[in-house]
Amino acid sequence: MIKNRWKKYAGIALALCIATVNLTGCGNKDSVGTKVVLTTGFNKDEVFRIETSSCSLPEIMVYLTNIQNRYESVYGTEIWETNVDGVTLQQNVKDIALAQIARIKTMNLMAKRYEVELSDEEKAQVENAANTYYSSLNDTEIESMGVSEKTISELYTEFALAEKVYQYTIKDINPEISDDEARTITVQHILIKTYALDGTGKKIEYTEQAKRNAYEEACEVLGLAQEGEDFDELIRRYSEDDKATYSFGKGEMAEAFETAAFNLGKDEISDIVETEFGYHIIKCLNTFNKDETDANKIKIVDQRRAEAFGQEYDAYVATLTRNLNEELWDSVEFIHDEEVKTMNFFDVYTEYFGS
Repeated sequence: MIKNRWKKYAGIALALCIATVNLTGCGNKDSVGTKVVLTTGFNKDEVFRIETSSCSLPEIMVYLTNIQNRYESVYGTEIWETNVDGVTLQQNVKDIALAQIARIKTMNLMAKRYEVELSDEEKAQVENAANTYYSSLNDTEIESMGVSEKTISELYTEFALAEKVYQYTIKDINPEISDDEARTITVQHILIKTYALDGTGKKIEYTEQAKRNAYEEACEVLGLAQEGEDFDELIRRYSEDDKATYSFGKGEMAEAFETAAFNLGKDEISDIVETEFGYHIIKCLNTFNKDETDANKIKIVDQRRAEAFGQEYDAYVATLTRNLNEELWDSVEFIHDEEVKTMNFFDVYTEYFGS
């Protein structure tokens, strides 16, 4: 379906932050379960402290600068003008980066608790990765982020330990997933929207009259489909979604859309289905996609493991005290310098440790 642009941008930042570490289930309760204390007495350039673990400004700047440059390589520098409900995209990305690096630090505390350590081979990989990334930096980038090769090595060490803790925690979780639970179907649909987007990407709902007009158009299209007109041609002429075909399992789509789709037989066409996006006419292409279903089983297993880890993580993080250097954090800004182009920090880690 058509996604909210703000969520898309936030999702990219999140993916960039966690592309190298399985943190899907790390929980969303940090701000609730963790005791947050704003204090003085920090060391120079210390952004936050979680128990005995500390995060420095150079570490944060590595995250932020790489994410910033990845964004700008796709969307241009004007992307930072995006503002939704008074929150800038820059602030949103900052908050995501802070949360993710805090989770990495927390998982490293868990590593000590479980006595999980890197092997000599893994330590060597860390050093090689750190050397590769640091060697890619120019003098301006090193100075602007305030980093040393030791900073990069410590970050990569924490990444690798976080991944190892995750794998240690889920090693005995192997749920059996049936074909029915993982069943994936493939459908086409025609969407007649009931909203518009303003210049900032904010969703504006249609008036009641405009919505009635959209429904009448959907009824007309449904009639044409039921009379046997080519569905692909109807999609081309009428659909307002930029995607025509979807393969999905249970729990992945809007509830009304999913219910209607899963009740269709092959080549059957639904009545009009209403979701938050508008009015849909759905045609079932395949009631059981074997390859997609097998892939979905793997996805469901990963989700179950992430949920199990998330429960353990949330219970652990609730016992910790986090100290945030609010004044320093509020002063952190993106670097705007044509010489600062680095954006391969996460890619280099993946090159050495896999995704």
